[in-house]
Amino acid sequence: MTITSIAIVGAGVAGLHLGLYLQQHEVPVRIYTDRTPEEVARGRLLNTVAHHHHTLERERALGVHHWDAEEYGYVCHQHCVTGAPVTLRFRGDFEHPSSIIDYRLYLPQLMKDYLDRGGDMTFGVIDREAIERMGREHDLVVVASGRDARSMFAPVPDKSPHDRPQRRLCAGIYHGVRYSEPKGVGVHISLGHGELLELPITSREGFATALLFEAIPGGEVEVLADARYDEDHDRFDRLVLHTLEQHFPMCFERVDVASFSVQGPGDLLQGALTPVVREDYVQLQSGRFAVAAGDAHCVVDPVNGQGANSASYSAWVIGQAIAEDLALDELFCRRVARERQAFVTGVSDWTNMILNPEPHVVGLIMAMAENKPLCDAYTQNFNHPDRQWAAVATPERTAAFIARHTTNRASIVA
Repeated sequence: MTITSIAIVGAGVAGLHLGLYLQQHEVPVRIYTDRTPEEVARGRLLNTVAHHHHTLERERALGVHHWDAEEYGYVCHQHCVTGAPVTLRFRGDFEHPSSIIDYRLYLPQLMKDYLDRGGDMTFGVIDREAIERMGREHDLVVVASGRDARSMFAPVPDKSPHDRPQRRLCAGIYHGVRYSEPKGVGVHISLGHGELLELPITSREGFATALLFEAIPGGEVEVLADARYDEDHDRFDRLVLHTLEQHFPMCFERVDVASFSVQGPGDLLQGALTPVVREDYVQLQSGRFAVAAGDAHCVVDPVNGQGANSASYSAWVIGQAIAEDLALDELFCRRVARERQAFVTGVSDWTNMILNPEPHVVGLIMAMAENKPLCDAYTQNFNHPDRQWAAVATPERTAAFIARHTTNRASIVA
């Protein structure tokens, strides 16, 4: 296939992983983004995403694994469920560590890697008109960012069941929280009120803890989504401490109240998002195609921490297809859609199920509290969301998953 060039819209994880992949395979590529590395680095907190082993392996292949997971990573999920008659605490272990790096460190470094290797990058506002222009200048446009650009890809109705956010979010980086032993992500559930993800993050100031509160609308945790840190820092910190004490005791036990505080005014993010899966591609006025990736393709609630991993996987599939296929036509677009579908929709379907769990999923959580091999299998499937969805999609599948991972059959892998 003779290629003139590929345009990538967005310099998030999808855009950068794809750009670096194409660069590595000597495919001409240009990344278009609205912010320079310096603007990203000094900006507000972007997210609190985790990268699991399969994503870290892609970083290693691209030569951009700058934060060795053996030093910067974590090795397990520490679970705590409150609000039931009995508080449940249990742990699931990974086979390989995952890691959480502040994207204000991560993205600028990968942008630098791409530019240092001779990459082309254009900075400026990106809208539908700009993408149409790219379609006249490039053989393919991969849209991995841009709020205006997302509207060009229609939602897929049967994969987009919600018309409003299912959680209200409050994410921040904090001083004064001691890591669990072994070092892991705290997965805290307060029944009827929401979840807390307690995340060992490498921040701009070094090792710290990110707290992502996932508030059920109308529950007691929702107050954090509306609290104004800029109006009274101390009052905000006290409100967070009160919420931890009342709803998330396993985290509160490791808090040093005297030193507990938000790391800084730019280290807080509040909001909400509506989960959606959009069509894989559209044809542009030039006759060429635009393929959706990352948030332009699939937006998931962060409760499972899968958005960045899905975006990286999607970018990898697109990159391989570009390097291998004969033409960048509609057949190419269908190939990309087919090859990434199980993983990307597995992330979306599984996450939507966790936001509104059916009884068999609640039963799975209860069973994990009594069966560590089962909990380990569920935890390891964070690297395989297609397998995870296959394990929770129906009561019959969940029963089979539990049976396969009972203590006396722990050696069987899902």
